[in-house]
Amino acid sequence: MRALTFHALLLVIVVVMVTPFYWMVITALKPTSEAISYPPTFLPNDLSLGSIVEVLTRVAFPRYTLNTVIFASVAVAGEVVFASLAAYAFARLNFPGRNAIFFAYLGTLMIPFYVTMIPAFLVVKWLGLVNTFGALILPRLASAFGTFLLRQYFLTIPREIEDAAAIDGCSRVGFLFRILLPLSTPALAALSLLLFMQNWNAFLWPLLVANKDEVKVLQLALSDFRNQNYVIINLVMAGTLLSVLPILAAFFVAQKKFIEGVVMSGLKG
Repeated sequence: MRALTFHALLLVIVVVMVTPFYWMVITALKPTSEAISYPPTFLPNDLSLGSIVEVLTRVAFPRYTLNTVIFASVAVAGEVVFASLAAYAFARLNFPGRNAIFFAYLGTLMIPFYVTMIPAFLVVKWLGLVNTFGALILPRLASAFGTFLLRQYFLTIPREIEDAAAIDGCSRVGFLFRILLPLSTPALAALSLLLFMQNWNAFLWPLLVANKDEVKVLQLALSDFRNQNYVIINLVMAGTLLSVLPILAAFFVAQKKFIEGVVMSGLKG
């Protein structure tokens, strides 16, 4: 009886989680007349790819996708590099005030983005980077979260491995890039996937600093299908579906490493 109740609860949770995705898919495949009909149809009468085709032709969707890929990929690569260096220092190096500096840095996670948004925009504007990829990428090259996640994982690597490497003449930099990072693949995969999702779905910061088509990202492109007076719901859903597919593909490819990295990062404080 307990097992039956547990599985019934899991089934309810699955239905709740899957329903929004199902609604997005069927709305994207509905014609406009059926998408805006009331009451809405849970089982559509007519399915077509017209909305998806219109999204791909109405706006420069491939260009915006490429812009988003460049922005997300470079930002993730840069943050992983800087987070790895900082995490190694906090996890392996002994220097005065190490823990105090780490906890102060970790405290920046409690500062809302809206507090730093205007100062960051002023700095980007002062550097002349507005409407460039630099404006999108530079503010995202470092974060306390990435440093924290990798530090926690580095602490699970036995120090004896580092001592053995030092005896063999391996430098600290060599140990980091040749031994520690290869052993930390699950944490790197988890961090990369989380950061990629965050940057792929970014809207507010790109809205402030990247309005030109040359650097416009997908989430801004989706806003072209709605304004203060109306929303073309089937086109919004079609564009959202197209933008979600790369995230789903990345998650399924890195799912095992992602789960392992998140679990192992919480083993040691």
